[in-house]
Amino acid sequence: MALLTQAELARLPPGDWRRGVYDDLAARLSPPSEFPCVYSQNAFRRGLIRAALVDRPGKAGLRAAGEDIAAYLADCQSWDGQVNSAKPLLIAFSPKVARFDSLEQYRAFGWRALQFWHDHDDTPWPEDVSPVPERPFWSFCYRGTQLFVNMSTPLHARRKSRNLGRCFTLVVNPRERFDMVAGDTPEGRRIRALIRARAAAYDGLPHSPLLGSYQKGELEWIQYFLPDDNDAAPGLCPFRARR
Repeated sequence: MALLTQAELARLPPGDWRRGVYDDLAARLSPPSEFPCVYSQNAFRRGLIRAALVDRPGKAGLRAAGEDIAAYLADCQSWDGQVNSAKPLLIAFSPKVARFDSLEQYRAFGWRALQFWHDHDDTPWPEDVSPVPERPFWSFCYRGTQLFVNMSTPLHARRKSRNLGRCFTLVVNPRERFDMVAGDTPEGRRIRALIRARAAAYDGLPHSPLLGSYQKGELEWIQYFLPDDNDAAPGLCPFRARR
């Protein structure tokens, strides 16, 4: 399935599960919104979100989504470096494809998807990026591009900032964008502190202690999927880079 623009997503007929993805997103990001990520609100307001919608189970759906990610990254090559033109990618899975009874099952499915895309990526892993998640400066890479992946599930009840509606959803951005707007600089630290304070207010609990700073060498993978409270340990990362 080809990537959809935000406008195309909004024009889908009511009752279509894909239109539900848009409606859930609009409910969270339309002004006045208290959703923590002000950049997500800005992208939605400007109609910049791109969507890959997975409605086929198994390898066929993941393979099609991998092609959509590649098309998205090709489009990102022409990005002008301005925050107001950055296009986030939303990968939403139909409830018929990904509906689980626990957060751990969603977490495992999300990492299986990332592993599948990596295993079927014919582009070499970037030499300047650690292939080991437990080491500093690792991030998921696809087609040679470092990515930040935010996993959101319908079962996140307390951490509402990781619940984008009825579908399991991955929000994907090239990692360079985070380094530009929220890197390890005075302004970047101010922005991170602002978003995390907003998250604490939105969720009604302190921001996750797993959140860190990539540029300081703090682990990235544990930030992809956050538990619903601040007590759960992250465990081990299931991702393994090809040798």
